[in-house]
Amino acid sequence: MQYRKAKNGEALSALGFGCMRFTTKSGRIDLEKMEKELLLAVEKGINYFDTAYIYPGSEAALGWFFNRHPDLREKIYIATKLPQYLIGNRSAIDRYFNEEKKRLGTQRIDFYLMHMLTDIRSWDKMVSLGIKDWIAEKKKTGEIGNIGFSYHGDTEMFLEILNAFNWDFCQIQYNYLDEHTQAGRKGLLSAAKKGIPVIIMEPLRGGRLVDLLPGEAKDKISAFEPKTTPAALAFRWLYDQPEVTVVLSGMNDAAMVEENCAVASESEPGSLSGDEKKLIEEVKKIIQEKVKVGCTGCRYCMPCPKNVDIPGIFRLYNQMYTEKKSSARHEFIQTIGLRETPMFASECIGCGKCEQHCPQHLPVRELLKEADRALRPFHYRITIFFARKFVLRKKRGSDSKKQEETG
Repeated sequence: MQYRKAKNGEALSALGFGCMRFTTKSGRIDLEKMEKELLLAVEKGINYFDTAYIYPGSEAALGWFFNRHPDLREKIYIATKLPQYLIGNRSAIDRYFNEEKKRLGTQRIDFYLMHMLTDIRSWDKMVSLGIKDWIAEKKKTGEIGNIGFSYHGDTEMFLEILNAFNWDFCQIQYNYLDEHTQAGRKGLLSAAKKGIPVIIMEPLRGGRLVDLLPGEAKDKISAFEPKTTPAALAFRWLYDQPEVTVVLSGMNDAAMVEENCAVASESEPGSLSGDEKKLIEEVKKIIQEKVKVGCTGCRYCMPCPKNVDIPGIFRLYNQMYTEKKSSARHEFIQTIGLRETPMFASECIGCGKCEQHCPQHLPVRELLKEADRALRPFHYRITIFFARKFVLRKKRGSDSKKQEETG
């Protein structure tokens, strides 16, 4: 594993473990599976774990892990985030921070972020609540090691926030598709110029640069020599840039940990070949021609008050154009159409809560209408209607039989 220096001297693994996408089982994080993956990651040299207050069960799961492996706590840097968008007064800052420490089972947060700043007003609000004095106090007591912020917004606003405080680090969405959007390359270079380490999130754009690549792009990568994979190509593009400090990956299987660690161990700034750069430009062009919705699957829009599966619908809408329409519609019927609680886009009441939380600033309500028209043309609506009646009737009959047997 290669390591890159933080502002205060810590040696951070070039690959960080993003803890938002742990595998779940029956609605809860599969702790035993997570434990194996985290232990493998540590064995391979990863020492930076990133979580957040709003990642369901994630902080508590990490607390469980460190309780079982207390010897690893001093070897790992924990990064988590203050949900600044939920805070309305000074006392709430302490309340959330203390809850996070309790969940994580630690008295020290090594890298603490203001979560999802989108414009300077969100930072100014925190300043008005006394956040600067609070940060100074927590750094003095040792409860916080480094202070930073994660960002979703445009480049110019990123620069305003970057210059508004003496930050120790920052976290941005950055990948070869987002090279000139959000904070972008200009933001990356500006942070590096100020000596501020940059943590990269969404390096694979929620899996789009791997699983959801159009077939034509996958074929180009498969035919490339020397052999590479979609994930390795995306990571190598990032590691080629010396301004990148840590690249986060939401890994949820051992093979993924193995591959990503291997790439992080071998890739250095300036090592991306001219042919690889050309391949990436060709892949970008193919993706941009095919993709309909720029959703990363981060799920910040969830839960929807009407149970609409927003990221699931958008994923399948994109799949219609990157793969096959029929396979996407078939999967839509299986994964969304036959759920007992309706999760169709037509359930949307237009409240707009999803758009308020979307880091990509997508017009979610309009896009849901487009996606629904594409995924559920008239004949599919009829198919789903009768399939739901049949499947749900069978399920209720089975449930009733079980109750009689146990009653």
